[in-house]
Amino acid sequence: MPVATTYIAGVDEAGRGPLAGAVFAAAVVLDPERPIAGLADSKKLTALRREKLALEIQKNSLAWAVASASVEEIDRLNILQATMLAMRRAVEQIDLPLSLVQVDGNRVPRLEVPAQAIVKGDATVQAISAASILAKTARDASVLELHTLYPEYGFDQHKGYGTALHLSRLKALGPTPVHRRSFAPVRQLLQTDLL
Repeated sequence: MPVATTYIAGVDEAGRGPLAGAVFAAAVVLDPERPIAGLADSKKLTALRREKLALEIQKNSLAWAVASASVEEIDRLNILQATMLAMRRAVEQIDLPLSLVQVDGNRVPRLEVPAQAIVKGDATVQAISAASILAKTARDASVLELHTLYPEYGFDQHKGYGTALHLSRLKALGPTPVHRRSFAPVRQLLQTDLL
């Protein structure tokens, strides 16, 4: 009787820290027959290298998925729970019998399959590195969409993070619908406006 093949997925997120936009997560099952050279933590790669690797991951993986949790979900649940939700959504899109899900960090989402948290997994586990690249490129693409909607905020420069530029634009122009109202700098601005 043939042994059923099972697969391991790597999972990572992008966009927990910014003051605006959705949080993204990706799940990847790599193909051992088609190794991808140069996989690393997405933060250690240039944007161009990430884009090239993302295409390679999508082409050569056995399965991959990207999911997100919206600004509204972040504000309703909190950023940790919204991140777990995005991770769960990504894993649930993988249409292979998973035996294990390896997640970057120290927490795992609630899943139907066993999951393992690996601190610094994006630097040590290839499938998690691949997931970090897909999550980051998806989030970067979404930030460019935010920039076209709200060019005066400079999303193309700060990617939604709380930089001096972003905070000064936020203060001058007020929050947009894509700003996370539960995050302190945005919440404080809204409270000041109410006074």
